[in-house]
Amino acid sequence: MQRAAWASRRGPPRSQDRGQRRCLSISTEDSGEAALPASSPACPPPSRPSPPALPRRRLIKPVVARSAGALCPRRASRCRHPGSCASLLPLPSRARIMRPDDANIAGNVHGGTILKMIEEAGAIISTRHCNSQAGEPCVAALARVERTDFLSPMCIGEVANVSAEITYTSRHSVEVQVNVMSENILTGAKKVTNKATLWYVPLSLKNVNKVLEVPPIQYARKEQEDEGKKRYEEQKLDRLETKQRNGDVILPVINPEPHTVGYSQSSLIHLVGPSDCTLLGFVHGGVTMKLMDEVAGIVAARHCKTNIVTASVDAINFHEKIKKGCVITVSGRMTFTSNKSMEIEVFVDADPFVDEPRERYRAVSAFFTYVSLSKEGKPLPVPQLLTETEDEKRRFEEGKGRYLQTKAKRQAQMQEAAQQ
Repeated sequence: MQRAAWASRRGPPRSQDRGQRRCLSISTEDSGEAALPASSPACPPPSRPSPPALPRRRLIKPVVARSAGALCPRRASRCRHPGSCASLLPLPSRARIMRPDDANIAGNVHGGTILKMIEEAGAIISTRHCNSQAGEPCVAALARVERTDFLSPMCIGEVANVSAEITYTSRHSVEVQVNVMSENILTGAKKVTNKATLWYVPLSLKNVNKVLEVPPIQYARKEQEDEGKKRYEEQKLDRLETKQRNGDVILPVINPEPHTVGYSQSSLIHLVGPSDCTLLGFVHGGVTMKLMDEVAGIVAARHCKTNIVTASVDAINFHEKIKKGCVITVSGRMTFTSNKSMEIEVFVDADPFVDEPRERYRAVSAFFTYVSLSKEGKPLPVPQLLTETEDEKRRFEEGKGRYLQTKAKRQAQMQEAAQQ
């Protein structure tokens, strides 16, 4: 009697209770199947009529732009038809708000910060594409950055939107176009700040010295492929020429005079740690470019003693990989000044101390252009660079030639745009 009374207070057995709950859930969910009949022994008659069964609903996931190597929209597997799905579709825009530690004392975002974001976007889309077909896994390594103009400054509090797309592939390299747009989230105003072209090569995860083949892409027009091939040949030739003139070194100058090359030249020493490196254990190209921009900014500030911002970066060539554990020396010197701009040559030398002791080697080289700004953001005249040695005079004339060539190209582009 006591056991029966306790059972009546406890309710139906747990197995029967589970069956009842299971029946109710089946009859009310959108499962696409008919509910159990009311006369089913596993389910007592419901107290109210069950709702009619609804057709099965499919979970629809949002579709985003993919590069080749993302899941193919036609089937849930790796894409096996390169170029026909999304090789030419851009990487979805990545947004990041600019913080005080991203900018200088005047509130302008460092050019190196933007260059690092550009390189990250390029590395993502090129690595995805290079792994789009079955084969040896790889990571895309930055080989070169074409001339990059900083069209307008970006400030603290603005949002940087970075997007990338693959524009050309050769047998062993990928060309990526990256665009950066700033957004004022208070007013909604948007403007393009940067357009950059980067070249990557796929390196095997099993053998870092092995360059793998790149899956081809399909072009909308034959002219696109011809133009891309022309750009590829030009950058290849320029890289060889740059590597041949990379024997220069920067030596310290005792008691230099103001506005001379020795007065403003600067160097930075950095130990490469794990946070600086890719999966292969080599330095991210974006990390190197950020350090180079810092050194170039110091050189420009020492020369003119005002607020300075990055105006453009000439082609950056990555000649050799920099391994984790290396000590790198980033050196910069003034090469040319116009009325309102300064050209600074920056190169990176690596000293390997871990695993592979070898002599110091030149890893990266580039030219940065800076402008001087007032507190109101207006361009200021730049003090003329005083050249003393024959090498300094030669570099000044070479810089002047690059300046005039860039100026003529910009004027031609403006005239072409006006005609259109």
